Amino acid sequence: MNQVQPLSIAGIYEVCIGVADAIPQLQYWEQFGYRIGKIGEFSASEAGELYGVSSKVRSIRLYHQDADHGLIRLMIWEKPTNDGLQMSSMKVKGNRWATTLTADLLNILNHAEEAESANLQVKYTSPHWKIIYNKEQKPCPFVEAAVGVREMMLLQPLSRQVFFQRFNYALPNYGKINSNALLKTSQITHMGMVIQDDRKETLLFYEEVLGLIRARDVETTFDSSLAGREIFELQSGEGFVVTAFDDPRSSKTDFKAARSGRLYILRFPSSIALSDRFERANPGCLGMSLYTYRVSSIAEYLERVKASNAQKITEIVANEFGEQSFSFIAPDGYFWTLIESGL
Repeated sequence: MNQVQPLSIAGIYEVCIGVADAIPQLQYWEQFGYRIGKIGEFSASEAGELYGVSSKVRSIRLYHQDADHGLIRLMIWEKPTNDGLQMSSMKVKGNRWATTLTADLLNILNHAEEAESANLQVKYTSPHWKIIYNKEQKPCPFVEAAVGVREMMLLQPLSRQVFFQRFNYALPNYGKINSNALLKTSQITHMGMVIQDDRKETLLFYEEVLGLIRARDVETTFDSSLAGREIFELQSGEGFVVTAFDDPRSSKTDFKAARSGRLYILRFPSSIALSDRFERANPGCLGMSLYTYRVSSIAEYLERVKASNAQKITEIVANEFGEQSFSFIAPDGYFWTLIESGL
């Protein structure tokens, strides 16, 4: 199959979060630098046509500075289908989460500890250190700069987040921090999913049908990553492969050209028993339940998706913001919506 033409797809546009009451979530995401943008509504019949959910929905798109990706859409469902992933394990098929760059990881940890003390529903991990580049080079503590990141996870009933702070390196197009926000974070830089496919065939959908760049494949094991071990509850001998998919403006070889808006697919081997939670991470559910992409030729994308192994493909209709869109379930089981935009 021929590749989609360059720049016809951008980085992941939105993380969509199902909510019953928008006010607490608006207050929450404001602390990460987001602000109210577009507002739109769908009747139950219109929502059924695009999202497969027979419920009226009111949506609020949240912007982050001048970012054209990594946005948030709050979807206020009149009749939610279920309460979503809630505090369930990250080690499940159907899992969705959002990762964000921060300038102050310790401040986020402080808030997580205060939330725990206040008996709020929260689960978090310690900020673990990880070397990013030149991993084979012998470190010289207190002599040479330590180059890497600290990462932590924060789970709450409606949000599943991973935060990272850089040390002694920079990627100019990978996250822009809002220094005026309480928690000093960027837009969402990458989004994650969990699959099982030893044949790796479902990965081809994102590369050959959607036209994304397969930037890298990195193995993570129980022994190689303390953060991965704790966040994904790895047992001794277990591991997964992380495949990163970028928009065509990025690069397979030049890490300095990496762009945020990445899709991270964690592929566990079929030998590991994973629960299936797809029914709790689709439109209509509360919590993180949908990702969207913007594309420049939506009619072409509809034909490409129809020619693939995707399921439950809708026709092109105007979404609640008046944008031409269609939805489908990818071969790995994840629900997607594509939105037309002049890129």
